[in-house]
Amino acid sequence: MPVAVITDSTACIPDQLAAQWGIALVQVQIEVDGRLDDESRFDRTELIELLRAGRPVSTRPPDPGAFFWAYQDAVSAGADAIVSLHISGKLSATVDAAREAAQQVRVPVYVIDTGTTSMSLGFTALTAARTAAAGGQVQRVLDAAQRRCQASSELIYVDTLEYLRRGGRIGAASALLGTALSIKPLLTVSGGQVAPLARVPGSRRALARIADLAVQRAGEAKVDVAVACATPSDREMSMVQQLRSRIPGINDILLVPASTVIAAHVGPGALGVTVAPLA
Repeated sequence: MPVAVITDSTACIPDQLAAQWGIALVQVQIEVDGRLDDESRFDRTELIELLRAGRPVSTRPPDPGAFFWAYQDAVSAGADAIVSLHISGKLSATVDAAREAAQQVRVPVYVIDTGTTSMSLGFTALTAARTAAAGGQVQRVLDAAQRRCQASSELIYVDTLEYLRRGGRIGAASALLGTALSIKPLLTVSGGQVAPLARVPGSRRALARIADLAVQRAGEAKVDVAVACATPSDREMSMVQQLRSRIPGINDILLVPASTVIAAHVGPGALGVTVAPLA
């Protein structure tokens, strides 16, 4: 394709979908016990157990070299422009690494801070890639990505804010710190940061509220929906089934494994729902 689309691993796009649409996923890195490597090279189950055990797990943006070679691969495959879509710069320095690498590439590279993450980023990248595959020139690809990103919503349930506090990504959600253990915080991504939505007593009620909010955000529009979590279980399958039956305009619904980078910051018990109206 004349326009290549590249994103980072926090987009949570399943490998099969990324391959289908030719989207390169540059890996954000994880450091644990002195080992620093791409998140895809860590065993997901082991990392989740380390988090549950309270072991320090930290994250780092990709090295600029990883972006450079991803861009070079796109050029070698025939791209004459690259759209590079990334996690909010307020949550990660990933976009800075992409910009540094872009300066060394001989074709135009449009590096975009989407101001979001997870499948809001993922659906944005998929929209960009589909637009490019349909023959869209670079401005059309950028416009389609911007519309999709701006329309999408992240709804996040966490068992505790402790992981966000440790990683310094808590943002305006710090207002919810110090609540009783039985009170579960619901969060979103707003202005590029993690922000509070509500405080709900008990996990069951909190998850029910997430479902209600997703239905409200979808309204009557045609939407794609994703449910993301570190390790899928009956809880997530139930959420998928409920949203499929309750959202009248659902186009597609995905159950996706959350990026372990995201899991390191929101905690192993977190669940995210993305509502992305079709542009």
